[in-house]
Amino acid sequence: CERAYGLLLAEGFRPEDIVFDPNVLAVATGIEEHNGYAKAFIDALPLIKQRCPGARTSGGISNLSFSFRGNDVVREAMHSAFLLHAVRAGLDMGIVNAGQLAVYEDVPKELLERVEDLIFDRRPDATERMVEFAEHVKGKGQKRELDLAWREAPVHQRLVHALVHGIVDFIEADVEEARRSYARPLEVIEGPLMDGMKVVGDLFGSGRMFLPQVVKSARAMKKAVAYLEPFMEAEKAAGAGRARSNGKVVLATVKGDVHDIGKNIVGVVLGCNSYEVVDLGVMVPCDRILDTALAEKADMVGLSGLITPSLDEMVFVAKEMERRGLQLPLLIGGATTSRQHTAVKIATAYSGPTVHVLDASRAVGVVSSLLDPARRAELERENRELQERLRGVYGGGGEKPLLPLATARERRTPIVWRAQDLARPEFLGRRALDDVPLEELAHYIDWTFFFAAWELKGRYPKILEHPRYGEAARELHANALELLRQITSRGWLRARGVYGFWPAASEGDDLVLYTDEGRSRELLRFNMLRQQRDDGSGGPCRSLADFVAPRESGLRDYVGAFAVTAGLGADELVERFQREHDDYDAILVKALADRLAEAFAEWLHQRVRREWGYGRDERLSNEELIEEKYRGIRPAFGYPACPDHTEKRKLFELLGAEGCGIRLTETFAMWPGASVSGIYLAHPEARYFTVGRIGPDQVSDYAARKGMPQAEVERWLAPNLGYEPAAGRCA
Repeated sequence: CERAYGLLLAEGFRPEDIVFDPNVLAVATGIEEHNGYAKAFIDALPLIKQRCPGARTSGGISNLSFSFRGNDVVREAMHSAFLLHAVRAGLDMGIVNAGQLAVYEDVPKELLERVEDLIFDRRPDATERMVEFAEHVKGKGQKRELDLAWREAPVHQRLVHALVHGIVDFIEADVEEARRSYARPLEVIEGPLMDGMKVVGDLFGSGRMFLPQVVKSARAMKKAVAYLEPFMEAEKAAGAGRARSNGKVVLATVKGDVHDIGKNIVGVVLGCNSYEVVDLGVMVPCDRILDTALAEKADMVGLSGLITPSLDEMVFVAKEMERRGLQLPLLIGGATTSRQHTAVKIATAYSGPTVHVLDASRAVGVVSSLLDPARRAELERENRELQERLRGVYGGGGEKPLLPLATARERRTPIVWRAQDLARPEFLGRRALDDVPLEELAHYIDWTFFFAAWELKGRYPKILEHPRYGEAARELHANALELLRQITSRGWLRARGVYGFWPAASEGDDLVLYTDEGRSRELLRFNMLRQQRDDGSGGPCRSLADFVAPRESGLRDYVGAFAVTAGLGADELVERFQREHDDYDAILVKALADRLAEAFAEWLHQRVRREWGYGRDERLSNEELIEEKYRGIRPAFGYPACPDHTEKRKLFELLGAEGCGIRLTETFAMWPGASVSGIYLAHPEARYFTVGRIGPDQVSDYAARKGMPQAEVERWLAPNLGYEPAAGRCA
């Protein structure tokens, strides 16, 4: 392999395009020298990775079990165990019948022991022991969609199996059977149901089960508990209807924010681990969060948010907890949150434990540690030390210095303005889009971000073959496609939008839109920010205003704008699934609506480029669209190139977006949550960038241009400030 690797690199091949197959050969053939073949293959994998950096490895897995052809049960067990150990050793891909692959955890222990004796050549009589044992385990192997062998087990085991595998088909019948065999219905919850969820928690905690599977398990659990609830209520005994809880957590998406997929997944995962979750939903005011926490005697509070104004609201909640004298642990999570912001802004406002939780997979560990007196002190100590270090970095001058605003403007993006680089759109003004076919939008879905929402990281479609969680990804994808088919065929969601084009020019750092081609009558202006960070390269300090022809150039340029949603009907559909105790499909609906909204934005941008003229001959695949291999950008207010959410108010007035069913909350989040809005810039040099930190000189200038008090601007731009607002001191 090493020699071939060197030859191929010399011929210009990229390392990642080279795949080595070190040969999986049969074991247990009766020939002694064959006994080490499986172990040799596994041992070779890390050596290949070490000596051939970047190269991939593959193997024909079915060769391993050739000696046991005709015995599918043994062969599938061998393939499952061999794959697990090979993947851990560095195997990237393998050839195997995925539909007939046993789940490692489901392989009987006696069979697994003998299989791994063979794979690792652990004993000289491994072949004889397997041949003898194989006579007792002959069968047809895995046909999961029809395999109901587990239905023959006692009801306790059937319930555990149903929860671990997320099977709801027989849940009510099995729960009823169990109820009749226990003295009280509560004992069914605290017995087989909790036993099943403990297995789920253990598998998830050890990385052998993934979020989509956990949420399906939670659906089965909820349906089981819902069936038992009337019987527990009928007992009319104090506390009879309540199972033992590991603790109670109040979760909420803060005021002004409408995004809750991540929060909902955290709630499901905590529920699977026997925590009682009080989910207050979205746009929850501070008083309601804290009043509920006190009334429910909660053990901790969890706050979630996606848009940047949520960060300021979280600080407010922390201050209120301090004012009220609370000492409950405060958990912080959401896409815009970070360990540093939590340390610098939130933890300093509250004397109780304040912990940033990166994702749902970490939530159980954090919550269990905070509720365990023995572990809480250690977690608090480590968290406090980490936050002190982060505050030291923030205030210690580690950041690059900021340029004066005047200097940054002198270093604007260098563009030679030419008439031939500008195009006139086919029409001016706005156009509404009503009931765009979801079937058409579905072709533009970027599935990579869909999987990321479920904490399955990897690019689509490669993620479907991922050695560790490819199976979970394939199952999730199949479920999503089936639900998407129902959504589109039954009209459960609607997609509406509005877009348009206007004559425009730049004036300084403003984009000015006009009512007329002569550009004599101003319609509105979008105030833009400019990079001020000095990275030492002497490169440009960009502003989005740089990408529209300056007014003094005399050239005719244009700006587009849009707002689209695919979330009309989503709330009703989610509520329906939640009434049916189906968190899995409820979360799937939200995730699909989000992806459809982004797909709508991609579909519309493609249409806009054609109507603008410069993209009329464009012929791009969906992969090329996802990779943005086209001219022009569609920046959204609140995102890195234009981080001020308040500019959305002008955008919505320009478009009349509320007529399409999209509205803004008090913190300028869009409702429905599955909505996207922004502007279109068409110049060939237009690109995305991050404004980053800005200084007090720019904030003062920006506030004057917006006609807004500087203190209010500082509140909206808090994550971007390179200074402490009260003193104007650069950080």
